[in-house]
Amino acid sequence: MRGDSRLALPPPEPLLTNAGWAAFLVALIAVCALAPVLNLAVPPTSAFHLGDYGVALLGRIMCYAICALAMDLVWGYTGILSLGHGLFFALGGYVMGMYLMRQIGRQGHYGSDLPDFMVFLDWKQLPWHWQLSDSFAATLALVVLVPAGVAFVFGFFAFRSRIKGVYFSIITQAMTFAAMLLFFRNETGLGGNNGFTDFKRVLGLPIATPSMRMALFVLTGLALLGFFLFARWLVAARFGRVLQAIRDAESRAMFCGYDPVRYKLTIWVISAAMCGVAGALYVPQVGIINPGEMSPANSIEIAVWAAVGGRATLVGPIAGAFLVGGAKSWLTVAAPEFWLYFLGALFIAVTLFLPDGLVGLLRRLRGRRR
Repeated sequence: MRGDSRLALPPPEPLLTNAGWAAFLVALIAVCALAPVLNLAVPPTSAFHLGDYGVALLGRIMCYAICALAMDLVWGYTGILSLGHGLFFALGGYVMGMYLMRQIGRQGHYGSDLPDFMVFLDWKQLPWHWQLSDSFAATLALVVLVPAGVAFVFGFFAFRSRIKGVYFSIITQAMTFAAMLLFFRNETGLGGNNGFTDFKRVLGLPIATPSMRMALFVLTGLALLGFFLFARWLVAARFGRVLQAIRDAESRAMFCGYDPVRYKLTIWVISAAMCGVAGALYVPQVGIINPGEMSPANSIEIAVWAAVGGRATLVGPIAGAFLVGGAKSWLTVAAPEFWLYFLGALFIAVTLFLPDGLVGLLRRLRGRRR
């Protein structure tokens, strides 16, 4: 059907309500002003001091929240359940990890220009895929382009073949598992099962200082808030309306003149790029990246965050990432053997009793009071 015969959509919604802008402003102040003051200016003896562990934990969870937001775009608003987003997260992390490894220079254990693991494996020169790793500008570009490129190739063939539903989820799970096995191999030149670690500098500055940790924290918080506004603008615009129409009735959307493959591929690539940025922000804060980040369990966790918070709400997946991520941080210390059982029980309980997640529950409770 020709483009001019497509049905007209209602005008887009405002970006945020007044209450939404107020909440956004509070979050911006908390990230840019409150947390740095509590960490750097308040003495450690004070009850209001935010310790380095707390800064690192919140920074990691904000990276998770970006992934949950990306998952909400493809699952909540487009109806595509991906169980392979951990791959895109890890690819962004590996790109940043390669840059950080080059920043070590001759301060490694072997005093070589090559990363230590290459010297240990008797490599004589950098492999071809490391050639741009000494450039920060190239790294920033590749953090987006590598996961987006992988997503484009995979999505192009998957969507054109009309693979959907549980079959698409299984294939994405197989994709990330295959990538994990590939990255475990030493001959790929990506550190094998140990991955990359022992980072020392970023942009020539020491990475393990309180001010650098706080700078990475603030940068991650700004990225999360920026991606939230971007996602909100995206789903409120005509593009987002078409995505929701494809989710609810793909054949009808096609009959009305819209090409589902083009729309699904676009949001799929955008979502992968967001996960790549999250991975790049995650690595310098945790100090390591290895193939374990591509494990199927990590991709399932991203789906759990979105399900617990509430799909197709944008705010819900972010809240789910904080809730589940915080619970994981506590349970893996207090009762590590029960963490996976807790995660599985939580996903089953939400699926059976809270299909709209916590945000859906709050909306129902608020509706009953009126």
